[in-house]
Amino acid sequence: MLIIGLDPSLSCTGWGVIEQVGNRLRHVANGQVKTDPKAPLAQRLVTIDAALAEVIAQYRPETGAVEEVFVNSNAQSTLKLGQARGVCLLALARAGLSVAEYAPSVVKQAVVGTGRAEKAQVQAMVKVLLPGVQLAGADAADALAVAIAHAHRAGTASRLNR
Repeated sequence: MLIIGLDPSLSCTGWGVIEQVGNRLRHVANGQVKTDPKAPLAQRLVTIDAALAEVIAQYRPETGAVEEVFVNSNAQSTLKLGQARGVCLLALARAGLSVAEYAPSVVKQAVVGTGRAEKAQVQAMVKVLLPGVQLAGADAADALAVAIAHAHRAGTASRLNR
């Protein structure tokens, strides 16, 4: 099964595609969608949508997962993050994919073993879990972590339903 994970952000949305075969995970691809900070908000959202549509068309994942928004002390930043997240959800749903959502602490727990892990720990464990992966950046690593968390959750659910 091919899984796409997304780490939404208005400035740099990370994406990562992994393949799950039984209990094994394999890196397929990862990247980041950067938007022009000087562009109008609507255009930045279009940039994210168009890039994700290309990624989904190229890799044809079977399911997707998106990291949930954490509430920021800056309400304006939280709102913009929420809008980018909405575009991520829309891109996956428009492609006909089932979409899961995970809190950052759940993703960290699945990848590192603790929900309070630092970004560097997440990146290090992504490299351990996906040997040979070349990360496009921190946001791409976070997106791969979301995909890994989904693979773990989906694997657990399928074992429980047998």
